[in-house]
Parts: sequence; structure tokens; C-alpha cells
Amino acid sequence: MKLKVGLLGGGSWGTTVASLTAKNSPTIIWARNPKTVQEINEYHTNKKYLPNAKLTSSLKASNSIKETVENADVIVMGVPSQSLRKVLEEAKPHIRPWVPIINLAKGLEISTKMRMTEVIKEIMPGHPTGVLTGPNLAKEIHFGKAAAAVIAMVDNTIAKRLQSVFSSGLFRVYTNNDVIGCELGGALKNIYAIATGMGDGANAGDNTRSALITRGLAELTRLGIAMGGKKSTFSGLAGMGDLVATCSSSKSRNHHVGFQIGQGKSLEQIIDEMNEVAEGVKTTKVVMELAKEYKIDMPITEEIYKVLYKGNSVNDAFKGLIQYEVGSEKEPG
Repeated sequence: MKLKVGLLGGGSWGTTVASLTAKNSPTIIWARNPKTVQEINEYHTNKKYLPNAKLTSSLKASNSIKETVENADVIVMGVPSQSLRKVLEEAKPHIRPWVPIINLAKGLEISTKMRMTEVIKEIMPGHPTGVLTGPNLAKEIHFGKAAAAVIAMVDNTIAKRLQSVFSSGLFRVYTNNDVIGCELGGALKNIYAIATGMGDGANAGDNTRSALITRGLAELTRLGIAMGGKKSTFSGLAGMGDLVATCSSSKSRNHHVGFQIGQGKSLEQIIDEMNEVAEGVKTTKVVMELAKEYKIDMPITEEIYKVLYKGNSVNDAFKGLIQYEVGSEKEPG
């Protein structure tokens, strides 16, 4: 029996995942914009977010959250992290008991510092929750380029059942029971994508990018372990894999933000010109609070925070990192 999928969110990644699951299971995607819904249903495209892409013809779109989720066997949340709570509360009365809820967004809720599965559990107690994450640049995956992802759930039996829903062609999906580590890896790597983007925009060079990626991995691993994640997770697809892809690609929204800042644009101007959310901008603020709470040294995050929120320049950030006391590579710093 094929599981029915209800996906909430019509951005690039949500649409890509819906098009993937539609190859395996009956899928309905909800989007806010009536024109997007009409375009998906009539032309099997979503040109605003996936230019030149043809979606799976069996994928259906709806303006109704109720219609999207009421008969679904799996709910997939494809909305930005700061919108998840509101959208899920609207969907709650129409979701059947015990239906698994899988999150796609890679961020932390600003007001509570919660991970997305924590928000889901608070609103929907009793529902199995999980996250689909990894080095997943939407446009590459949609056009069939080889990629791998992780579905992280505490219940491995459900995770294995959902592997067949999300896997398609050259898109391989692995399982992992470390939900905390997988979520934090996906959320925190966006900060370092902004950092490497700044370096690339300022023409800092390949050595600088490599240093930011490797030291960024050390930072996110320290905080991730302190918050309950497993060390091995951060060297896998949800950690290092996602970090390398996001920090190295011009297709990454967070790298784009950093690159434009490195080129001299203001954050406000960059955000105004973007179609979608760069999660790392808000995540940086939350992670600075978490670093203080858990007493974790995160110098790169601190310098990016100062650029985004304190008016520091990219040069200020690199000077700050250079002046930071250097210790052993295996220790903070």
C-alpha cells in the first residue's frame, strides 16, 4: 500500500521533495500563492522557485491546508523555520492521529531556541517526528544529479518505511536515529556558509574557505555534542556533507547572502532582493545565545553575528579571527 503524502510549503526545496515523493506516492503540495497552485496543476512547473524544471505530472497542488493533510499518511513540513509553528497549528485540526511529521527546514525558532522537531512535538504530541536533511541543493536534485540525504527519526522502523517514499533515482536516503545531531548540523552549517560566502565575495581565496569550513565543523560539533548530538553524526551527511555543499556552492542561499555582503551590499538590500529565506541569518542570532548558555567557544559564529547585527565589516570579521588566541587544533579556538 502506497503512503499518501501531504507537503506544506511551495518553495524550491518543498516543491523538489514533493516532486520526488510524487514518483513513489500520491502527493499533494500546499502553497500560499493561488498562481503557484494553478501553475503546478496545469503546467507541472513552479517557475518562480525552479526555473526550467518540469514537475512530476501526478503531483497535485492545493490552496487548502485541510485538503492537503486530512487524508495524508505522512506530513512533510516544507515552510521556513520561523513559519513552521503557525502553519502547523493551522494544520493540526485536520491531521489524523499518529501520522509521522517530517521537517525539511534547517533552522532554529528564534523565540524559543527550539529545534524544529521540538516545535512539532510541542504542537502535535504523540506523532512520530523526524527530519530530512543533508547536502541537498534543490535545483541539482530536481534535475536528477546524484545526491544523498538522511532521514533522522528515533523510531528506525518508521524511518526505514519512509526511505522508499523519499528515495528516487540517484537520490539516496539513509537513516539515522540521532535527530538532535542531524537537525543541528543542518541548522548550524548555514552560519558557516555565510562566512565562506563573505570570504568568496571579498576574494579571500581557497585557503580561507577551507579554513572556515574545517574550523566551522569544529565549532558546530562542539555545540552539537553539548546539546545532545552524537559526534559521528557531524562527520556524516548531515554534518560535514551538508557543510561542504552549502559552503562551496553559489546555489546556496546562505552562501549568496555572505557573498553579497563580501561585495559590499547591506543585509537589508540582499534580503529584499531574495525570493526565499536564508535561514542562517536568523540562526546566527539564536546560536550566539545557545553558545553562551552551553558555554561553548564559537569565534567564527561570533564574528558573523557582529557583521550581521553589529555593523562590523567583513575585514573586521577576519581581523577578529586572526587576533583570536590559537590553541591546539583539537581544542576550542
